[in-house]
Amino acid sequence: MDSFRHFIELASIFVLPVMIVFFPVYGLIKRVAVYDEFVIGAKEGFTTAVRIIPYLVAILFAVNMFKASGAMDAFTDLLRPALRVLHIPPEVVPMAIVRPLTGSGSFALLSDLTKQYGVNSRISSIAATIYGSAETTFYVLAVYFGAVNIRKTRHALPAGLIADGVAVIFAVWAIRFFLGQ
Repeated sequence: MDSFRHFIELASIFVLPVMIVFFPVYGLIKRVAVYDEFVIGAKEGFTTAVRIIPYLVAILFAVNMFKASGAMDAFTDLLRPALRVLHIPPEVVPMAIVRPLTGSGSFALLSDLTKQYGVNSRISSIAATIYGSAETTFYVLAVYFGAVNIRKTRHALPAGLIADGVAVIFAVWAIRFFLGQ
């Protein structure tokens, strides 16, 4: 297990620098004007960012109202018996609920959990794994589908929420299996 952890730590050091070098070099080999394409992409990104601001404001408002109203705590209390069976700490339920809604909100929760319980705690490890493995499903549907005027999401919402649920359960399992917590 220590060799696996050592390999992951070593790989994580090199992954970003390799990608930063690989993509421009690959573009140059393929005779692509890398900088020009980057500027075009940045312009499109800025335009998209301006278009999605109303959707972002709506999502952040809804998340903050859910937390401030006490509904988050009531929902967590309601789920306690099932959480005990699944070995899910109740402290990570807010992360599991907020992660499909917003990345920044779930990051704030993760930060609070690591401050409260410590970086190497079981709760922080599970929350960090949820943060890394679950998607911001509602954010993606609202922002990206809204940006291109898609109104009927069909199976995207159920598929995304099922994937988020699996990510939460897998996070608990992975932390128990890999870290023995």
